[in-house]
Amino acid sequence: MKVWNVVYKVLALVALLSFLQLNVNAYAQDQESEYTLGSGDMVRITVFGQDDLTVETRLSNIGIIRYPFLGDIQLVGKTVNQVELLIDEGLRGDYLVDPSVSVTVLEYRPFFISGEVRKPGGYPFQPGLTIEKAAALAGGYTERASKSVVEVRRSIGGNEQTIEMATSEIVMPGDIITVQQRFF
Repeated sequence: MKVWNVVYKVLALVALLSFLQLNVNAYAQDQESEYTLGSGDMVRITVFGQDDLTVETRLSNIGIIRYPFLGDIQLVGKTVNQVELLIDEGLRGDYLVDPSVSVTVLEYRPFFISGEVRKPGGYPFQPGLTIEKAAALAGGYTERASKSVVEVRRSIGGNEQTIEMATSEIVMPGDIITVQQRFF
């Protein structure tokens, strides 16, 4: 009887972990689909069954890429879903009957952190990164750092804005984080 209780508990734990992993994967996919592409991002565009239409590129400042059969297309400022739709519509009919387009962000543009951290500079973005974790990547806070609120310069809707954020807030690619000096 005790063996069955252990088996049931293990199965319940496996089911729970599977559920949590599915939720994490769904969250990551949702975040990527909402993510707005910017210069410095590395993307891969694939069309199922069409190897000659696979493109891997890092987006430049102007954000325009040359795509086979479509010519120049603007990617910066668009979401992954918008780019998929744009390429799908461009290829549908003239070249392919029912294209299956996939756009993946291979590498996000870096974020930058300066001010009262031990190693200021640019660091690779990682989904789920908080300001606290970003400071840890930068060697941690200095003794004089204000750990409650920091300034973040972020592009929102194409406009750069400076906002004050708590260290538990999420960092986005391209953010410029400034850790202020605290007052004693």
